[in-house]
Amino acid sequence: MPAQTYLFGCLSDNFGVLLHDPETGATASIDAPEAEPVEAALKKTGWRLTDILVTHHHGDHTAGIGELKAHHHCRVTAPRREAQRIAHVDETVAEGETVKVGSLQGRVLDTPGHTAGHISFVFPADRLAFVGDTLFSIGCGRVIEGDPQMMWNSLLKLRGLPDDTRFYCGHEYTEANIRFAKSIEPNNKALAARAEEVAKLRAASKPTIPATIGAEKAANPFLRADNSELAKSLGLGGQPAWKVFAEIRERKNRF
Repeated sequence: MPAQTYLFGCLSDNFGVLLHDPETGATASIDAPEAEPVEAALKKTGWRLTDILVTHHHGDHTAGIGELKAHHHCRVTAPRREAQRIAHVDETVAEGETVKVGSLQGRVLDTPGHTAGHISFVFPADRLAFVGDTLFSIGCGRVIEGDPQMMWNSLLKLRGLPDDTRFYCGHEYTEANIRFAKSIEPNNKALAARAEEVAKLRAASKPTIPATIGAEKAANPFLRADNSELAKSLGLGGQPAWKVFAEIRERKNRF
């Protein structure tokens, strides 16, 4: 049976999401920004929390773990390279390893850059990816603990997923990301179409994710740093893609 997801808001602009296996009844919370909205989502869906899958150690992704684990006795799976910075961890995983939520089987990608040990969870059979703060719709995470080359390589891993993969990220940043992206590629038609779509969604108080990898490849400048025309427009023609990415990321930092 196909996986089910339930998306909801946490904190000021975080997303929470539940991943549910209807065959076994198992349910994972992807990260745990705070406990109360997760509990509310579980009550609304009637699902039982069995797992928490953690993408990285930042507090706005982990603060609810302790309370949820105490209440539900769920299993906490976290990135091996960051496990010492995350409380209540039961299992650690890294690149190429598998995770299971009931009968749902996912694989782990190391996607460092935002943090040094950030991971993403991909469920290929369901065309789902949970990418934390590595990739946002029309954006990417700030490079905090890594470097631009590391982050670009992480984005390439995600960009390489099938185009119809739906991804869930950690924050509702899409409107702001679009304003910046238009300063980089003002004539990108895919970006203009996404901007119209997002404006309608936000006007209706609806979330802008999940988005698809294929749509992001066409409209997200952070995934297009190896596009020769884009590089030329930034005065970086012929430069390695990671350097073009670094310039785009630095411009976003100042935007």
